[in-house]
Amino acid sequence: MKIYKIVFSPTGGTDKAASAVAYALGAEAETVDLSVQNFTGCNLTDDGIAVIAMPSFGGRAPKTAIDRLKKIKANGAKAVVIAVYGNREQEDTLIEISDAAEECGFEVIAGITAVAEHSIAHIYAAGRPDDTDAKQLAGFAEKIKEKIKASVSDMPKIPGNRPYKKSGSGLVPKTASACTNCGICADKCPVGAIDKSNPKKTDGKLCINCMRCVAVCPQNARKVSGVMVKLVSVALKNSCKDRKDNRLFI
Repeated sequence: MKIYKIVFSPTGGTDKAASAVAYALGAEAETVDLSVQNFTGCNLTDDGIAVIAMPSFGGRAPKTAIDRLKKIKANGAKAVVIAVYGNREQEDTLIEISDAAEECGFEVIAGITAVAEHSIAHIYAAGRPDDTDAKQLAGFAEKIKEKIKASVSDMPKIPGNRPYKKSGSGLVPKTASACTNCGICADKCPVGAIDKSNPKKTDGKLCINCMRCVAVCPQNARKVSGVMVKLVSVALKNSCKDRKDNRLFI
């Protein structure tokens, strides 16, 4: 059984969750990276199974990731869809991913909501997915394998609403004086929002607030305003203070 890991993971947490599931499904996965700036799509085999994972940005899947997923020709491959969120709530993210997967020809057989460290307010879900998460996600994969072996074709009940909630705006990272113009942030930005000839310049209209530039900067020179981080942390306190579990829908 061919395993594909199709991920949009700007800061790494989503990839960790997807990898835990893909590895437990029993084969080395071929990675399809939806964060590549010039992603052109690919074709899958009908006997394969794809683990499709995206982060939740304010309760929605990133539009860039959804648009790139739709460039893939699934040819009837099975799919496990995963929404990864920062311990608040995934809201309509999972159902949006599932709908997009079905649109490009996947047979969605399971859905997972998984928790990873919040990309802005790092105090929430810090260090997740952790060892406990990895074991739980591997357990989900075993149940999914049982469903495949039994040739059960029931559609999972994916949580979420249609129409999806309205997308909100986010925080655009700024460049600090420690910037050395190395250009790593510009090369790694999923949407090319950072000027490659002048990495200190960011197009706020293109930026999707994914925080990859912050995560990859070797000088820690890309940052979100400390005041704004504190405000976000306070706003999320009630909804994020308790540890949330990963969930399987099958």
